[in-house]
Amino acid sequence: MSGKQPSLEEQKKAAALKAKEQAKEKLEAMKKEKAAESESEGTEEDALALAKKKAAAAAKAKAQALAKQKEKEAESESEGTEEDALALAKKKAAAAAKAKAQALAKQKEKTAESESEGAEEDALALAKKKAAAAAKAKAQALAKQKEKAAESESEGTEEDALALAKKKAAAAAKVKAQALAKQKEKEAESESEGTEEDALALAKKKAAAAAKAKALAKQKSESPMSASDDQESEKAKAIAAAKAKAAAAAKARAGIPKKEEENHQELPPSPHQPLLDQYVALISKHLTPTAIEDSYINRLSKDVPTIVAKLDAYYAVAQLFKTHEELKFDYVSELHGTDFSTHFEVYVYLYSYTHKKPVALKVKVDRERPEVPSLQPLWPGADWPEREAYDLLGITFTGHPNLKRIMMPDDWVGYPLRKDYEPFDVEV
Repeated sequence: MSGKQPSLEEQKKAAALKAKEQAKEKLEAMKKEKAAESESEGTEEDALALAKKKAAAAAKAKAQALAKQKEKEAESESEGTEEDALALAKKKAAAAAKAKAQALAKQKEKTAESESEGAEEDALALAKKKAAAAAKAKAQALAKQKEKAAESESEGTEEDALALAKKKAAAAAKVKAQALAKQKEKEAESESEGTEEDALALAKKKAAAAAKAKALAKQKSESPMSASDDQESEKAKAIAAAKAKAAAAAKARAGIPKKEEENHQELPPSPHQPLLDQYVALISKHLTPTAIEDSYINRLSKDVPTIVAKLDAYYAVAQLFKTHEELKFDYVSELHGTDFSTHFEVYVYLYSYTHKKPVALKVKVDRERPEVPSLQPLWPGADWPEREAYDLLGITFTGHPNLKRIMMPDDWVGYPLRKDYEPFDVEV
């Protein structure tokens, strides 16, 4: 043997130091591995698989170490020299250090496993908390979605209620207009017939003439008369009937202005007469006096001052009502059309919330060519009423942005509120 070899004790110390360093390196490696495992926070299955892998690796390392030890022991048995003994001592020391290191490693593995189990439990608890939080968030999102759906449904019901209210208001206005038209027709009939006394007197005269004619006919049947006498009698009867009819008509004509004069004397002056005078003066000043066809106080509709505009000045008068500082009619309370057989009329009832004033604007429309400017550009609230008048009477509002049927189907034939309307399909 050449050179000085270290003593057995020094060799043991060196082997122990080396084993200690290796154990320290393994411990650091395990710490790094543990830190990596804690950062990854895998699922419970991943942690179990990792633990199994660790156990398999540890078993494999142990088997390898045992195999190496057996190999070393076999080698040490085959070597009989001092070097072999020294080597065997080194191997034993190394084996002891390795065993110690393995025991320390096992202990650390157990500690790591217990910590990993705690980490797994913490991860499971964290996963449960996350799942609960996700479920809670989902429930809150669903509740918000239901609230939005409920709000949209409530908005839809509000819009339906508003549309229904508008339809009801339109129907009420239509009924009111029809009642007013009937009342006007009755007044016209009563004015044409004259007073009740004249009608009664006329009826009495007619009854007397009929009785006289009956008596003459009876007398004629009882006593024979000549043909000339019959002709003269017939002429006399015709002349008497014509005179009676002419007298009754004259009395009726004489009674109408008298009755109107009596009615005017009985009615007190309207409190809205100054408003009507103001409207007429402003129209005459800013437009032209010829823009107005007629103006009156409507005694049948709460004494509303009424302006009847000419067709070519209808929109200009409406624009003056909307924009003039002394008027400012900012609200359309009603708009409808009426069929008078000879022509149409469009009524627009306006109100000024600024000055607390009412007015009714009316225009006559040709029945053969029923066209009138739309007021929707001035008052957006005129949109639906004008569409209704178009739908039911066939009045065309020029300049309307969406003039189409609003109540009847698009393919409906004719206009139901016209007096000469005949259904296209009688069975419907």
